Amino acid sequence: MNVVIAGGGTAGHVFPAIALADRLAADGDSVSFVGSSDGQEAIRVPAAGYPFHPVDAMPLKREVSLATAKAPVVALRSVGVAGPLVERADVVVGVGGYVSVPAVLAARRAHLPIVLHEQNAIPSLSNRFLARFARVVAVSFERSVGSFGRRVRVEVTGNPVREQVTRVPGRREELAGEAWAALDLAPDRTTVVVFGGSLGALHVDQAVAQMLQRSAIRERDDLQLLVLTGPDHLGVVAGHASDPMPLRVRVLPFLDRMDHALAITDLAVARAGAGHIAELTVCGLPSILIPYPHATEHHQEANARALVDAGAAEIFLDADLTGDRLSARILGLADDADRRSRMADAARAWGRPEAADRLARSVHEAGAA
Repeated sequence: MNVVIAGGGTAGHVFPAIALADRLAADGDSVSFVGSSDGQEAIRVPAAGYPFHPVDAMPLKREVSLATAKAPVVALRSVGVAGPLVERADVVVGVGGYVSVPAVLAARRAHLPIVLHEQNAIPSLSNRFLARFARVVAVSFERSVGSFGRRVRVEVTGNPVREQVTRVPGRREELAGEAWAALDLAPDRTTVVVFGGSLGALHVDQAVAQMLQRSAIRERDDLQLLVLTGPDHLGVVAGHASDPMPLRVRVLPFLDRMDHALAITDLAVARAGAGHIAELTVCGLPSILIPYPHATEHHQEANARALVDAGAAEIFLDADLTGDRLSARILGLADDADRRSRMADAARAWGRPEAADRLARSVHEAGAA
């Protein structure tokens, strides 16, 4: 089967798409991608070994502006560009992001079967618009099912994660041993991992820096922090992490071996992107989730509250974030192993490690229909 995957923009869209591609390729399917030249997909898709074809697109926004007026014009022009890229496909998969619109509309024009995947609890405007053309819309959150109208077929598949992550539960001890050595961390300390995503989270990093300057967590010789700042924010935290203190701190801009970090995590502090949530729950990790406050329709807060309702996480609103408050929230859970264990069990029960298999099955069914 020839599958074209369209969409991207952020790692949260791209990593699940690549995880799906890997699963389809394992079944012998041919997979190629359509995306934007300036999104994460332009780097990560070729690095994963798949053909990549860029098209122009602009975001669909609700406010009145010149960019809003231009977006449909750019999209319609790009439909013509995307046409030859999808015309030989057996099925086209839209994974979200505004760049999925031209390829999916081109597939609709060519009468090709369409599958959409929605990562977040609150569906994107592009996926809500395109859902009317889809054979099936696959969602990651149960609460998304009613967002597309009664005539749209919706399946809860979960959000695919990288094989690097799905193997963590079964190889945790082995991977942790590698991680302790690679990251110069101690296996006898409780490990808190802080990460904001592929580009980092400046406000979270600033709060960590404040925390390292003056809060009670500095004096804890039974704890250690691994802070992944993103490439642009390393300097925000690194200088304070080098101060002498009983707390052990390691600061990195990025970690290719995210399986190492997840294997040693006793408590995660993270933004509430759908990709983070999928990875944390597949690995059965308790978390403090800090939703990005400017996410469209506050979808990260909705993501986080789904895990809070399941008992798998605490939510910490960005507006309340300070170094002292972050220290208090971390210490509250670091010192309560029983609660962390209950949260881990809830996360594991919520997670969907089989998401790539389920989504691949939906793609095959649509292409064969």
